[in-house]
Amino acid sequence: MDKLTIRDFDPNGKRVFVRVDFNVPLEDGKVTDDSRIRAALPTIRYLMQHGARVVLASHLGRPDGRVVEALRLRPVAARLSALLGRTVPVTGDALGPGTQDAVRRLRPGEVLLLENLRFHPEEEKNDPQFAKALAAYADVYVNDAFGTAHRAHASTVGIAQLLPAYAGLLMEREITMLSRLLENPERPFAAVLGGAKVSDKIKVLDNLLDKVDTLVVGGGMANTFLLAQGKPVGKSKAEHDRVEDARRLIAKAEEKGVRLVLPTDVVVAKEVTRGAEYKTVPVEKVPASWSIVDVGKASQAAFEAALADARTVFWNGPLGVFEIPSFSHGTKAMARFLADRAKAGVTVVVGGGDSVAAIDQLGLAEAFTHISTGGGASLEFLEARELPGVAVLLDRPKEES
Repeated sequence: MDKLTIRDFDPNGKRVFVRVDFNVPLEDGKVTDDSRIRAALPTIRYLMQHGARVVLASHLGRPDGRVVEALRLRPVAARLSALLGRTVPVTGDALGPGTQDAVRRLRPGEVLLLENLRFHPEEEKNDPQFAKALAAYADVYVNDAFGTAHRAHASTVGIAQLLPAYAGLLMEREITMLSRLLENPERPFAAVLGGAKVSDKIKVLDNLLDKVDTLVVGGGMANTFLLAQGKPVGKSKAEHDRVEDARRLIAKAEEKGVRLVLPTDVVVAKEVTRGAEYKTVPVEKVPASWSIVDVGKASQAAFEAALADARTVFWNGPLGVFEIPSFSHGTKAMARFLADRAKAGVTVVVGGGDSVAAIDQLGLAEAFTHISTGGGASLEFLEARELPGVAVLLDRPKEES
């Protein structure tokens, strides 16, 4: 999937529309995690330094096509301004005469941020007129928002069909790192998948079983696999309608010679709440009225032993109810273990969600080879699905490959 990037055109003097993913958490009007903003800085700085007039666009939250004051991008613009060391103004709306005027006044090397795109219902509907209005702001389109590339929206697909469309530096790195997992991983190649539901990840599990040497399964989705093996799961969240899928995946792993590693002991709790009573039990002895909330120490050790010889690891999803500190130990242990493996030269790619939150909490982000900014997008990529926001970008001519 070789796409043309911002290095393949001269930005000098051009108006460049950059779709970024600034969908960041806010609290009391301040950004609490700026990692997505920082991830876009290389592209923004490159374009500024090369004399582009930069128009940034993003969504924030789920305003459902109406103006929600708490989801305005002013705090994001403030944080971006601090990171760039220069003021980045934000428009009052993504459309309108005031915004058109602000775009016209942009000088080479300056940056403007459009107000939340999803204040307009036309954005998520990929409305052609909305896309045309956005395209009128620019000469060139750049997508650096991998986290939204699996959505066919006006700012990810519609506008890219109207302007020369290039990948930003973050988009390029995401495609490169995730493609390497599917096409040419250094072996042994292992995947660690957690999270709540098997149903969310059946396709990625299926595809990865054709690629990996080892598959470690934890989190709520492991409960469905335990049911498939005839183990009790008590009151735990499990997908009873997906047990047959889990059986099929277990059989596929055996047929492909993939080492499938499931929990052997688990932490169970009377209630899935802070302060609840909890204990560790073997998977065969989960009490009927308790819920599985984390993997146990023996499981952690087995997971680490299974991953010890891997040269490439992909990790997506927590191994327990990570948001409750008492039930976050398995996830944090995995984060520490994989950070150490990455420091030892192993390629470790992490795909979005709570696994990234665990890494950030522990201050380990710098240790990993690559942390994807797109949870859903990275999973769809690893299902070998075409992402609309990537497919629409210009392909590199074959002779240049």
